Amino acid sequence: MLDPQFIRDNSDLVKAGITAKQKESSLVDTFLEVDARWKAVLQDVEVLRKQKNEAAKNKDIDLGKKVKEELSLKEPELTKVEQEWKEALWAIPNLAASDVKVGKDENENVVVRTWGKPAKFDFYPKDHIALGESLGIIDVETAAKVSGARFNYLKGDGALLEFALLQFAMSVLTNSEILQKIADENELTISTKAFIPVVPPVMIKPEIFDRMSRMRPTEERYYIESDDAYLVGSAEHTLGPLHLDEVLAEKLFPIRYVGYSTSFRREAGSYGKDTRGILRVHQFNKIEIESFTLPEQGEDEQRFIVAIQEYLMKQLELPYQVVSICTGDMGGPDYRQFDIETWIPSQGKYRETHTSDYNTDYQSRRLNTRVRRTSNENQFVHMNDATVFAIGRTVIAIIENYQQKDGSILIPAVLQKWMGKEKIEKVSEKS
Repeated sequence: MLDPQFIRDNSDLVKAGITAKQKESSLVDTFLEVDARWKAVLQDVEVLRKQKNEAAKNKDIDLGKKVKEELSLKEPELTKVEQEWKEALWAIPNLAASDVKVGKDENENVVVRTWGKPAKFDFYPKDHIALGESLGIIDVETAAKVSGARFNYLKGDGALLEFALLQFAMSVLTNSEILQKIADENELTISTKAFIPVVPPVMIKPEIFDRMSRMRPTEERYYIESDDAYLVGSAEHTLGPLHLDEVLAEKLFPIRYVGYSTSFRREAGSYGKDTRGILRVHQFNKIEIESFTLPEQGEDEQRFIVAIQEYLMKQLELPYQVVSICTGDMGGPDYRQFDIETWIPSQGKYRETHTSDYNTDYQSRRLNTRVRRTSNENQFVHMNDATVFAIGRTVIAIIENYQQKDGSILIPAVLQKWMGKEKIEKVSEKS
């Protein structure tokens, strides 16, 4: 959430900022109206509570009884208006950075840079599902019978490829020497403290999901009514609350986590989109970053995270482009967002495989995650989250970009030590 006082003091600026994010400026008017009511009711309650204490001190039974009756009416009113106040405040998204393009939707995103050249084949390239099925490493037909549409099995070398990506990612993110190399190459003066590996829960309580500001739109989430819990749409959803309601010592920062988990999305708004293959599915595995920094370090932390994402892609030798997301395509908590899109030969275009979100203190205010500075001042921390690998989409990119004329798939050199081979080919061809 935004600082309430900032909204009061800069209402026109906030209106312009949320309009740029395709939200109604009336959200600010609603908050200010509820804010005024909340202040008035709060003041009444505080006066009555003071009178109650004075009556008790002076042993004035009649006054005490009168005040108690008035409080019995006013305190429920305060509880109600406090809830309205919170809902009105939380409905206002984060403001975008001044260098973010004001745009309506994804069509106005800006390509910042590209790396690598799309492969040119001397044969007609197949898509990942044709390749995966012929090699026996992707099975959507059986998954549809077992679980329904938009599910899949990764089998054999397909499963090993996922685990190789996981091992590769962890080998980089937990190695401060490699992180220092990445920082140096990108001229970043920043801590290269390693990331802490985490396997987080895949279920989250509604109130915590809401405090993460990632629950909406709820139609995209799987809700388990019997347990009053949601299945996460990304590991960040349960990594972000790791320091819920905590005040942390300044010497601990930055605090960096890398989490691996299964993610779930209903894809309710994607009817007819990417129905072939495993690009857009209900269940998928991801490796995610969640980072907590001091306020003055937040922007450099995002630059560092994007540099790590690019390092990983360069090591895989996959062509990609870095895209700056415009205001209208950003998430509610985002101050600045970059995506990495990887070249998919069968589609003849780049598709999103990574996201990096810098959320300033928008989430930490809701989560009440603070840092105690050496000056003994408490501040809300700044938070970044980002994709290391969306496994399914990265597998797609590897399969399609590394395909050979005979239908086999070369394995990126950096993954071969975990795969124990250089190529994925039909079992029958090896027997």
